Amino acid sequence: MQASTNYKVLSKQRQLYNQNLGRDPESRFMPQNYLTSHCDSSADGFQHGNSHHQTIHDQFYTLESSSEAANFTAHNSPSSHSYSPINRSPVSHQDSWSDNNYDSPISYSCITEVSNDLKHKLREMEAAMLGPDSESIDSFENAYSSYISLEQEKWQQVMGTPRGDLKQILIACARAVENNDILVVEWLIPKLRQMVSVSGEPIQRLGAYLLESLVAKLASSGSSIYKALKCKEPTSSDLLSYMHILYDVCPYFKFGYMSANGAIAEALKGENMVHIIDFQIAQGSQWVTLIQALAARPGGPPRVRITGVDDSISAYARGGGLHIVGQRLSRLAKSCNLPFEFHGTALSGCDLELEHLDIRPGEALAVNFAFQLHHMPDESVSTRNYRDRLLRMIKSLSPTVVTLVEQESNTNTAPFFPRFLETVDYYAAIFESIDVTLPRENKERINVEQHCLARDIVNILACEGDERVERHELFGKWRSRFMMAGFRPYPLSPLVNATIKTLLENYCENYRLEERDGVLYLGWKNRALVVSCAWK
Repeated sequence: MQASTNYKVLSKQRQLYNQNLGRDPESRFMPQNYLTSHCDSSADGFQHGNSHHQTIHDQFYTLESSSEAANFTAHNSPSSHSYSPINRSPVSHQDSWSDNNYDSPISYSCITEVSNDLKHKLREMEAAMLGPDSESIDSFENAYSSYISLEQEKWQQVMGTPRGDLKQILIACARAVENNDILVVEWLIPKLRQMVSVSGEPIQRLGAYLLESLVAKLASSGSSIYKALKCKEPTSSDLLSYMHILYDVCPYFKFGYMSANGAIAEALKGENMVHIIDFQIAQGSQWVTLIQALAARPGGPPRVRITGVDDSISAYARGGGLHIVGQRLSRLAKSCNLPFEFHGTALSGCDLELEHLDIRPGEALAVNFAFQLHHMPDESVSTRNYRDRLLRMIKSLSPTVVTLVEQESNTNTAPFFPRFLETVDYYAAIFESIDVTLPRENKERINVEQHCLARDIVNILACEGDERVERHELFGKWRSRFMMAGFRPYPLSPLVNATIKTLLENYCENYRLEERDGVLYLGWKNRALVVSCAWK
């Protein structure tokens, strides 16, 4: 009677276990609340595994290059870092982006171990209750093996992923990551490793960085990978060189800066005292043409003052503080006989206050937000809503003109899977456009894509909360923010449009320029990539 009762209890346990297999893929490998109950938050905000479960935790949550990846030459894998979430410190400097075979560094061996361990414990329970010779033990073993085999066949049929379609397999893997479907991910990642390449076709190159992002997202180590890429940046001179290459081969940045300059020059026509506030001034090169144009203005040049706001990231790229920008622009202005003054403010926009801007009466004020506002946390990240706060602060200064240049992409508040689809679509166009200008085997192209694009992709997809700093919005959302802050549209003039069209004549015919209601869109084929507009 007791054995019969025990058998019923165990059968019920088996039934619940099989339901678990079908409904919650992660629970088939780890007990409920395994990660939360066996991890503690450290002072640095990361999770640290308890020593009792160190083996499994290390196997599943350590991002490190495999021996296969270590065999690739340096130019195939420019500078990927590997990090251990146990202490968030570098554990390997081997390259994890490869040329022919992308070997994503996560290890899934623990999945099998945890699964086998669970199966073993169930066998022990059956043996204790029903005796060591019970036939039900063997029947369970056979049923379990058959289930796993059928599951893999079912995935292939249900997912309907075309054989060899890299984009669709990436999308299927992203969906599995969102659903935390570990077995599906385990099945897809080895396939993806064989399909991506940093020197292949545009989708193969993009796929390498998307796969890195998926692995980091699954392992909850996106911030570690992002920080690793930042920690292992090239020298400042090399990084500056890569940025210049991207600037030269793609018109996106030129388009943004030229359209902003055109709007500012037109708005400040006839003004004798000009103050330009530039957020994320970087190298300051975008102001060269405007300084030259103002110096040649009929009737004499105005007195120009530029306030450059910037953070430490750009300081690294230019090899020093904002004084370098000031010296460079001052020399240029002196050569043009233009009265000039530069003021540097080494602050994040989140920390900026009015007193940092040195506003003076009688000056016509122009404010430039070029590829910067999307870095500001909004209401979805912080109750302070720094993004709208900064716009309201600038509006209180009654500027003559405010220019906005941003990527036309929707990755701010979108959930992970729609964000992944948007990232694939947006960056596929970017990588295709680069492919037209730089040969695929060009090492500089690999460095440009890794150091100027890949880090952003990892941040968009693998990081969350305030650690996700790449938060792009579509123009419609920017328009709402500016309108709520009290701004009105300031349509760009036909002259600006004509200047940009002339610029595009030097590039591939697949670039498109479209004007809608005084707003300019630059795109690749049918995909809008950058939007430029002005406000007052």
